[in-house]
Amino acid sequence: MDIKKVRNIGISAHIDSGKTTLTERILYYCNKIYKIGEVRGKDGVGATMDSMELEKERGITIASAATNVTWNEHNLNIIDTPGHIDFTIEVENALRVLDGAVLVLCGVSGIQTQSIKVDTQLKRYKVPHIVFINKLDRVGADPEKVRDQLCEKLGHNAVLMQIPIGLEKNFEGIIDLISQKAKYFTGPKGEQVKETEIPAEYVEKAEEMREEMIDAVSMFSDDLAEAFLEGNETEKMIIDAVRKATISMKMTPVFIGSALKNKGVQLLLDAVVRYLPDPTEIENIAHNKDDEMRNIKLVSDPELPAVALAFKLENQQYGQLTYLRIYQGTISKGSNLRNARTRNKIKVGRLVKMHADNMEDIKSARAGDIVALFGVDCALGDTFNEGKNNYTMRESYVPKPIISLALSVKDSKNQDNLSKALARFTKEDPTFKTHVDKETNETIILGMGELHLDVYIERMRREYGVNLEVREPQVSYRETITKAIEFDYIHKKQSGGRGQFARIKGILTHSGKDENIFRDKIRGGNIPSQFIPGCEKGFFSVLEKGELAGFPVVGVKMTLDDGAYHEVDSSQLAFEIATRAAFRENYRKAKPIILEPIMKVSVETPSEFRGNIMAIINQNRGLVSDAVIDNHFTRIDSEMPLSETFGLATQFRSVTQGKADFTMEFKEYRSLPKSIEEEILKKRRQ
Repeated sequence: MDIKKVRNIGISAHIDSGKTTLTERILYYCNKIYKIGEVRGKDGVGATMDSMELEKERGITIASAATNVTWNEHNLNIIDTPGHIDFTIEVENALRVLDGAVLVLCGVSGIQTQSIKVDTQLKRYKVPHIVFINKLDRVGADPEKVRDQLCEKLGHNAVLMQIPIGLEKNFEGIIDLISQKAKYFTGPKGEQVKETEIPAEYVEKAEEMREEMIDAVSMFSDDLAEAFLEGNETEKMIIDAVRKATISMKMTPVFIGSALKNKGVQLLLDAVVRYLPDPTEIENIAHNKDDEMRNIKLVSDPELPAVALAFKLENQQYGQLTYLRIYQGTISKGSNLRNARTRNKIKVGRLVKMHADNMEDIKSARAGDIVALFGVDCALGDTFNEGKNNYTMRESYVPKPIISLALSVKDSKNQDNLSKALARFTKEDPTFKTHVDKETNETIILGMGELHLDVYIERMRREYGVNLEVREPQVSYRETITKAIEFDYIHKKQSGGRGQFARIKGILTHSGKDENIFRDKIRGGNIPSQFIPGCEKGFFSVLEKGELAGFPVVGVKMTLDDGAYHEVDSSQLAFEIATRAAFRENYRKAKPIILEPIMKVSVETPSEFRGNIMAIINQNRGLVSDAVIDNHFTRIDSEMPLSETFGLATQFRSVTQGKADFTMEFKEYRSLPKSIEEEILKKRRQ
C-alpha cells in the first residue's frame, strides 16, 4: 500500500470518556468485526480491544491494544490506550510511535484530569491530533462549552468543524460545516450515512458557525482568505488549510457525536484520513551511537536500511510478543536485525499484524507499519537496525512509582511462580518495580497507584496461580537534613603490612531539591584525583538507608574541599570507607527529618456532594488548592499525604452514592508533622 495512505493513530482520553466504545464502532464500520461488543462485558463477550478478562470485568482498558483497519482505501493502524492514570506508561509508549491521535472528550464533563495528562503527553511527543466530543446524547451535553474549555484550559486553537442537530435525548444528526450538509445515521447500527439539506431552523446557526470556522482556518492559507472574501472558497481549499494547520499543531479541529448511539463515527474516520498526517509528514529523529549520538532524521523509505522500535511487550503462550513500529526500511520474515542496546543479532521468525489478541501472519512490513515479532528477547524501548546502522530512538519519559505493597508466599512452588510473574511484569511495564527487602526478606512491589498494583496482584493469582498474602501498602518515606555541618574525618587502620589511611574535610548541606549531589572542590592535590571516585561511591552508597529511621536519604549535598593521603596506605577503598563513616558520624548533627510523599488528588463529583468530598479531604490532612464548579459537576484539586490516601476511593464513593471519580499523581516530598514522625520512630525502635 502507498505509504501516503497509511495513518498510525492512537485513541486517548480520560477514563470513561467512551474511547473503547468508539474503537468498537470504528472496527464495526470498517468491517473488522461483525458484532459490536459492550464495555464491561454485559453481553458476555466484552469489547474487542479489551481482550483481558480483567478488562471485561472491570470495564476499563488496562493495556494498550493494537489493530489495523481499512477506511476509504486508507490503512489505519489504531492503538486503543488506557484512560486511568495508573496505566500512564501504556499511553506514553503508544504515543511515541504514533503519527496522529484522536483525543476523546466527554460532551458533559469536558476537560477532566486525565484529559490534561494526555494532552501533555501529546504535546511532549509532538503528536498532531483532532478532538472527538462524545456522549452528546447525555443530559447536560454541550459541545461549544467543551470547545471553550479546550481553548481556556489546554491552550488549543480549537475549531468546531460540525454542529449537532438537537442535543441530549433529541440528538438526531450532525451538520458538516465544510460541505454545508446535514448527516443522519440510519440502519440498525447507524451504518448508513444519509445526507440531506440543513433543516431550516439550523440554517442561520450553521452559516454563523461556518463563517467562524473559515475565519479561524483562513489564518493558515492566504488563498482561502482571499477566496472567502470574494465568496468563492471551495471545500478542497478548506480541507487543505485544516490539514496544514492540524499537522503543524497550530489548530485543533473538533468533531462531535455519540459512539454509543452510533452517530458521527464515520465522519470522524473521514477526518482521520483527511487531516492527520501520513508517516512521511512526521519528523522522526534517531541518534547515531557510532557518532557521539548525533541526530539522524529517519526517512519513511522502504528501500533504506530498516530501523524499528519495540514499544510494547507481551508474554504469550509461545514466547514474547514484541510490538514494533517501523520507521525506515522493510522487515521481512527471515531477515536479520541487530539490537542497538545489546548489539545482539536476531533473525525474524514469525511476523504478524495484530488485532487485539488475534494475529494475522504476514511476510513483510514496510516503513510506517506497526507489526509484532515472536520469540525475540529484548526490553521495552529497544531499537532494531538492519545493516551497519547503529541508531537508537530516544527513551520514553517514565514516571517513578510511588506506592508499594509487601507480598509473601507460603511455599517454594508459589515462590517460583511469583518470580516468573514479577520477571514478566517488570519487563513489560517500567513503572512496575520489585525488590526484596534486605531487612524483612519480603518481596516488595511498587507501582503508580492502588488500582495499578491491584490489577497485577489479580493477574499473578489468575495467570500464574500464586497463592499470595498481601500487606498494607508501605509509604515510600524519605529522610533529609535541615542544618549545614562541617566535617573533618580521619580513617586510619594499621594491622601489620599495608594499612588504610584517608582524611576528608568538607561540608554537608541541603541541596535545595530532592536529588543528592556530590561536589569535588579539592585544590592543590591534597586528595589525588584517582581517590575521588571512591569518595563519591561511598557518599551515594550510604544514602540508601538513613540513620534516623532507615529510609532513603534525599536532598543532601556533600562538598569535599580538603583532605590528606598517605603515599602507601591510601587507596580508593580507604577513601570510600572514610566518606561513609564521615557521613554517618555527622548525619545526626545535621538535624535529619522524615519526608512524606504528597499527592495531587483531583476529584470530580456531582455538585451536591461537594461539601462531603471537601470534609474527607480535610479529615485526611489534605489541603484544597482549587475548586471548579461547572453546571452540575465540581472538580476539586487538592494535595494530600500518600499515607492518608489508602482506602480513599471507598470513602469518596460512600459519600457520593458511587458517583465520584478521582485521579492521583505524585507532586513532591514534604516534611512530616512532628507527632507522626515520633510515631514512626517509635515503631521502628520496637
